[in-house]
Amino acid sequence: MRTIWLKGKQFLVAHQLLDVLAYLIFGVLTTLVNIGVFALATRLSLSWQGANFWAWLLSVLFAFVTNKRWVFKSQTTSWGSFLWEFSKFIGARVLSLGIDYACMFLFIQALSWHDLAAKIVTQVVIVVANYLLSKFLIFTAHA
Repeated sequence: MRTIWLKGKQFLVAHQLLDVLAYLIFGVLTTLVNIGVFALATRLSLSWQGANFWAWLLSVLFAFVTNKRWVFKSQTTSWGSFLWEFSKFIGARVLSLGIDYACMFLFIQALSWHDLAAKIVTQVVIVVANYLLSKFLIFTAHA
């Protein structure tokens, strides 16, 4: 079993896919946080807009920690570089929040989808957008 794990890890490293796999694993967990908070908030009678905000906020905080530590293994050397990285992360996530609300509005208001179905489909778009933003704009070389 250990041999299979090592060969699999070597393959992922050789093809630069280890960070993609880690992102997918933590992306799934982040998505579960997002959908779970959304479902709970709508069950507590929040509008889909309010539930979407709380789901975004809690999943963004979870995603920052997991992306920084385990996906991109970013090690900031100063408080200033940490704040710069965090502000880029939040900025990118605000951009993806705009995409999130646009998709949710389209699916719920314009197409009359069930709110939870709209949330699940929207998360696929968001995961791809967030990976690209994190990989190429956020967790890069630090000042």
